[in-house]
Amino acid sequence: MVSIKDVARHAGVAISTVSKVLNSYPNVSDETRGRVTRAVAELNFVPNSVAAALSSKQSARVALLVNLNTKTQAIDEISLQYIQGAINKAMELNLDVITLFFSMFQDKTVEELIRYLKSQSIGGIIIYGISMDDAVLRELAGGNDFKCVVVDAPLTSENTSCVRIDHAKAQYEVAKRTIVDNNCHRVLYISGRENSYVAREQQEGMARLAREMDLEMLLKYGELSELKARNITMEYGECYDTVICGSDLMAIGAMKALTEMDIFRPVCGYDGIILMGYVGKQMNTVRQNFAGISATAMEELHRLMNGKKGEDVRTPYTLERMKYTDIIC
Repeated sequence: MVSIKDVARHAGVAISTVSKVLNSYPNVSDETRGRVTRAVAELNFVPNSVAAALSSKQSARVALLVNLNTKTQAIDEISLQYIQGAINKAMELNLDVITLFFSMFQDKTVEELIRYLKSQSIGGIIIYGISMDDAVLRELAGGNDFKCVVVDAPLTSENTSCVRIDHAKAQYEVAKRTIVDNNCHRVLYISGRENSYVAREQQEGMARLAREMDLEMLLKYGELSELKARNITMEYGECYDTVICGSDLMAIGAMKALTEMDIFRPVCGYDGIILMGYVGKQMNTVRQNFAGISATAMEELHRLMNGKKGEDVRTPYTLERMKYTDIIC
């Protein structure tokens, strides 16, 4: 079996230097880091923690890779529900789980991230909130190093499954209900992030609706920010007769702006977060069971880790008008 000493000898560095590189310590030159990385790959070196787990036939651990929403000062309710659902299901399946956040490895290469995850004895990963611009995570999800489930991204392969609702259909349905109920014809549509898989699917639903109902529609990106949606609505809201938003937080920002402007426009949200019940105005929204989605993702990862192939898994949703009495307990 290849040892860390063999890697150090092959790279021409000290054993302590190899350890620093493997654990992503700073103050190691790019040239030295590259030599160690090549030595690890050429010798097919596996850190001791992984080797020990394999030799004792312990179950591999699962990592949750979570992208927190930093565009609001409100608690990231969606991520907390994701984590809760995954951990509860992992306990049922007797799986060990660690939670990591995108900010912890945003500067790592895919090779560095793979080494780090293997050093933690990770055998499967669930990724929440991956975007089209996340090249490292896309490569990680499409590789053969881990079994992987991505939530809300259409990435599948033999080793990778995706779990999501039908966002195009859900956006179409909730927007249509709002538009028909209020006899609207001119739509201000505030989408999420331009590089988001979810936003792209939601826009497909809105484009279909605009064609079918011959709507005039202005598309703006709110970046999932309550403040940005508020500013967009302040600028354009008076010229349109409804505001459709790709998230509840943006819908709250839009509704607050309309209240400040002292004009009424029906507003539609998306997600079904608890905060919607405290706004004071009822709005149509798409209610997702985020804990249930995450539990499904954990079940799907367990299936992959038992030798099954990746699939595109769709989960249910409901259209609701959330009220304060619906959320208090």
